[in-house]
Amino acid sequence: MVTDIYQGALPAVLPFLKQHLSLTYTMAGIILMTATFTSSLIQPLFGYLSDHKDKTYLLPAGCFCAGIGFSFLSVAESYGFVLLLVILSGLGIASYHPEGYKTAHFFTGEKRVTGMAVFSVGGNLGLALGPVLAIYIITFFGFPSLPIMSLPALLFTIAILFFWKSIAIPAPEIEKAGEKVIDSLKSGVNRSALSIVIAVVIVRSWIQMGLMSYIPFYYIDHLQGDPLYAGKLVSVFLMGGVMGTLAGAPLADRWGHRRYLILSMSLSALVLPLIFLAGGYALFLVLGLLGMILISTFAVTIVMAQQLMPRNLGIASGLMVGFGIGAGGLCVTLLGVVADHYGVPAALKSVTFLPFAGLLLSLALRYPEPHRQEQRH
Repeated sequence: MVTDIYQGALPAVLPFLKQHLSLTYTMAGIILMTATFTSSLIQPLFGYLSDHKDKTYLLPAGCFCAGIGFSFLSVAESYGFVLLLVILSGLGIASYHPEGYKTAHFFTGEKRVTGMAVFSVGGNLGLALGPVLAIYIITFFGFPSLPIMSLPALLFTIAILFFWKSIAIPAPEIEKAGEKVIDSLKSGVNRSALSIVIAVVIVRSWIQMGLMSYIPFYYIDHLQGDPLYAGKLVSVFLMGGVMGTLAGAPLADRWGHRRYLILSMSLSALVLPLIFLAGGYALFLVLGLLGMILISTFAVTIVMAQQLMPRNLGIASGLMVGFGIGAGGLCVTLLGVVADHYGVPAALKSVTFLPFAGLLLSLALRYPEPHRQEQRH
């Protein structure tokens, strides 16, 4: 939660940073692209480092760098310094997540998706809290007071160092995880299944980021509506995702990971078009339901990747939480091309075709369910 506060807060402070340094929209866009690359796309690299040698120190160091890099953006007096701070914060976020999800793997128990969902919801809450905290501090204390945002990172660093012995994973546990390789799967099948899971995550992220980006454009620019109304719609969608992550995890553990993934994509394909038909409170209900259904597979796909790469938990986590989500976010730029040529409504409506792509990928996935493995043994 603490680490993702800073990832969620960056877009919220960009308007103030733009005014502070008289930046252009292009320069602001470069800041976001830099943040996306350093915080998401390179996560598998840190996962690789985590898997090859114990890197537990990445937990406090990653969160500390994420907080310091973001919180001192208001101190920067040059564009170059801003980019350096964004890179520092992004690398902190990228280094924390693979190690964090790898560590969480050893504390989830038999119901892995349920346990991972609890851990993941912390990140979802952080993304939601980040903009609120940043705007609150800037509104009441001014933009120069942004370094106050470093307090959560400092407190977390102290706390994790205090509980260090409880959180650090003993080497024998890592070896045990490596012994749980599924004998019935060949390496080629593993690679094929993993590639499909990554593709599903990219599609899911594309849908999520597309809705987050183009719902405001649609209701503010196209319909000339209230910006606050559009903001509430996005918030309801994201909060639905938080609830869905927790509620869907036990179902995935009970019904099977692949089966739940297929169900999620099927229902998303049915519910998504309703956002163009619903209005008033019904629209909030539809978006909340869509968020619950679509984002509920967040923890599911992480556990699936870890099942397919039991000896490389860090890389598996980095591919799901970093590369997959980051690549999906970059795909949103294609919606911008559609919006420029055919209008915002066309861009938003084009998102409705993506769940069908996710469904086809899910149906093609060859994945061994954990409960079936246990029954054989």
